[in-house]
Amino acid sequence: MKHNKILIFIILILVAVLFLVFFRNNILKLLYPKTYQDIVSKYHMQYDVDEELIFAVIKAESNFNNQAVSNRGAVGVMQLMEETANEVARKNDIIINYNNLKQDLLIVENNICIGTKYLSMLLEKYQNKEVALAAYNAGIGTVDNWLEKDVIKADGSNIENIPYKETNNYVRKTLRAYKMYKELYNI
Repeated sequence: MKHNKILIFIILILVAVLFLVFFRNNILKLLYPKTYQDIVSKYHMQYDVDEELIFAVIKAESNFNNQAVSNRGAVGVMQLMEETANEVARKNDIIINYNNLKQDLLIVENNICIGTKYLSMLLEKYQNKEVALAAYNAGIGTVDNWLEKDVIKADGSNIENIPYKETNNYVRKTLRAYKMYKELYNI
């Protein structure tokens, strides 16, 4: 009787392992979805930002929660600060309701539009994905200061030296998600 229970347990483990091997990508796609695909595709093309990078930012920032509001006041799926969103929208003639900006940023299309434009501006400024992500999280002034003081390098080669723990973790988390999106969807 004891041997039968062990045999059944081993068979169940083997079935589970085989299931994971054969359905790994399907399972991972549940964890790394492409929610808001049409909107992301539209702005990835409009602002020339890697689609998987946009998804990775959304995954890291809000895990696709369109009502996300951080304790610091960042809003929406791409967790935009109102001041940053206002500046990006005005500089780029993006039409939003400036009188009710917080509510307008909770509209997924507005948030992804402005967030992707901001990300494109950072990628253009820094010419490096890792440094741009650090600026997306910590701010341009902070990252410019780190670069000026050689805390991090412009080529992103020592990005692990980011002194803010939150930003350091954010960059790593976003890059892991980016790698996963690339692996899952660019087969």
